[in-house]
Amino acid sequence: MSRTTGKSEKKHKPIYVIAGKEDALVSAECEKLLDALLEHDERVTGLFNADPAQVSASAVLDELRTLPFLTKTRVVLVKGADKFVSENRQLLEKYFDNPCPTGILILTASNWDARTKLAKKLPKVGKLLSVTQPKSWQLPPRLIKYTADAHEKKLTEDAAGLLIELTGDDLPRLYGEIDKLALFAHTQKTITVEHVESLIGHNRIFSIFAVIDACLAGNVAAAIERLRSMFAQDKSAEYTAIGGFAFHFRRMFNAKVLLNDGLSPPEIAGRLRIWGNKDSFFSLVRKMPLKQIGSILQQLAATDYAIKTGQTKTQVAAEQLVLKLAAR
Repeated sequence: MSRTTGKSEKKHKPIYVIAGKEDALVSAECEKLLDALLEHDERVTGLFNADPAQVSASAVLDELRTLPFLTKTRVVLVKGADKFVSENRQLLEKYFDNPCPTGILILTASNWDARTKLAKKLPKVGKLLSVTQPKSWQLPPRLIKYTADAHEKKLTEDAAGLLIELTGDDLPRLYGEIDKLALFAHTQKTITVEHVESLIGHNRIFSIFAVIDACLAGNVAAAIERLRSMFAQDKSAEYTAIGGFAFHFRRMFNAKVLLNDGLSPPEIAGRLRIWGNKDSFFSLVRKMPLKQIGSILQQLAATDYAIKTGQTKTQVAAEQLVLKLAAR
C-alpha cells in the first residue's frame, strides 16, 4: 500500500524534458525533479532508469504504461537522450499525443530543438526545463534564493560573495556548500560571512597563503610541497585552488592601494577582513609593487579560463603558477 505524501498529491506533468549543455547542472535539476516526484525509498519500485544505449523505445513506453507498485506514479528516466529522441521521433510524437496517466517520462538532453514537431507538442502535455550556467552577477541572488527555499534561512550578500570566491562558480557545488552551512548554522536563521569563514574559509585560505608565502620567499621546494599537500588533503582544491589564489591576491591588491592611501595595517585588516598572521600578510604586501600584483591577477584570470576550456589541468596550472611566482 502506498504512502500518502505531499509529493504524491501534487499535480505533475506526464512528460518533462531537461535540456542544457552543462552536465552537472542538468543532473542537479534532474535530481531536484525526482525528489519532487518520489520519496527516496519509493525509487526502488517507482523509478525505471533507462540506458538509451541499451533499451528500445518500445521498452521505455512499456515501462511508462506499467501500473505503479507501492507508489502513486511510475517514473521513467532517460538520461542523455539526444540520440534516443532523434532515432525514435515518430514513436515519441504518438506518445506525446496520448501519454499514460500513471507514468511520468523524463528526458535529459544537451539540445532540444524548438522547431521540431515533438518540441511543439511538449507544452500541451509536459514541461521543458532549460538549464544554463548563470552569469557571475546572477550567482549571489541564486544562492540567496536557494538558501531560503531549501533551508528557510537567509544568506547575506557578503556571505554569498565570499562563498563564491572560495568555492568557485560551479552551481551544484555551491548548493552543496550551502547545505553544509545550513547544518552548521543549526538554529540560527541567517548564514553570515562568519559561518563561511569558519566552515569553509579557514583551511583553504591558510593553505593557499602558506603556498604564496613560500613562493615569495623564493622557497620553491616548500611551495610545491605545500601545494601538493593541499591537493592531497582537500579533494575540492581541484575546483577552488585558482579561485583561492585570486582571492588572496585581490586582498593584497586592495591592501596595497589602501596602504598607499595612508591607512594603517589595523584599519586595513578590519576593512578587508584579514585573518591569521597579519604581520606576514602586510610584509608580503609591502614587498610587492602594485603593478606586479595586478599582473598576477591577470595571469590568474587567464589560467582560470584555460582550465575551464580544457586547455590545462588545475594542479598542473597551479604548479606552473607557483614556479613563476617563486622566480619573481
